[in-house]
Amino acid sequence: MKKSILSLALFLGAIATVFAQDSDENEEPKQGWQQSGDFSLLFNQAAFNEEWQGGGTSNYAGNVNISYSLNYRKGDFTWDNTFLADFGLTKNDNENFTRKTNDRLEINSVAGKQINESNWFYSFFVNFKTQFQEGYEYNDIEITDPLTGDVIGTRVERTEYTKFMSPGYLQFGPGFLWKKNDNLKVNIAPATARFIFVDDRFTTVPGYVDGDYFGVDRGESTRFEFGASINGYAKFTLVENVTMENIINLYSNYLEDLQNVDLDYTMNLNMKVNSFLSASFIFQTIYDDNAVRAFQVREVLGVGLTYKLNPEE
Repeated sequence: MKKSILSLALFLGAIATVFAQDSDENEEPKQGWQQSGDFSLLFNQAAFNEEWQGGGTSNYAGNVNISYSLNYRKGDFTWDNTFLADFGLTKNDNENFTRKTNDRLEINSVAGKQINESNWFYSFFVNFKTQFQEGYEYNDIEITDPLTGDVIGTRVERTEYTKFMSPGYLQFGPGFLWKKNDNLKVNIAPATARFIFVDDRFTTVPGYVDGDYFGVDRGESTRFEFGASINGYAKFTLVENVTMENIINLYSNYLEDLQNVDLDYTMNLNMKVNSFLSASFIFQTIYDDNAVRAFQVREVLGVGLTYKLNPEE
């Protein structure tokens, strides 16, 4: 909980930085449709021949990232839409399985009606999250000699644990949007409906206990929650050709354990080399006690190809 509050404080600090940078700007918001986006392909490889004495395992990894925004403004009406997709794989020469390093599909949509020519809007938001491919748990299994019973080695065994729409999250509800511009906004929704979808074959295994799989009860494929959510977005330039994007989602369920705040924070640091080459660092942390009572952390660092989806801008 304290870490959730700390992450929120960091995000609000980023907002304050951007607000200070933009405080002298009085530009009128652009009308009509505005779009922006990036496509990046990151690749990493390490190779060692048999004579290499320093140790190491040959491996290769690749990550694809897509971020696309489509926003609309007409008078006092605003409608912001964001599509995020990440997928990555890695393969070590000494393993039979290719493992995922990254897997996310997320769609956000927020519509707002401006309140008295201010930065505040009455709003309604929809958020959808899932993943593209199966996820596995990996365990080392001992190999024994059938004659002596001695352990002679190990093998890796994997068990499917997640897949597309298992879990899947859908949130929606009315609220209030504070929007300085397309790069700085916070949506507060005090009446948010949340559905968690899973494949019921994960909740019908022998010995299953209610809530063990993303909070869903035995034999069920959905879980309903009702609570409050805060979604924030801040993007700004640190130095020339280096931008930082911050995305934070907070959610508290009124119906159960109100004090437990779910957190999903992502920081994207993009460093442009030229029109096609870039380096990026992605940091994401998630806390959801329905999934695991600990912080989940993901980091991706790489150099690769980048293509702007709106090259005319």
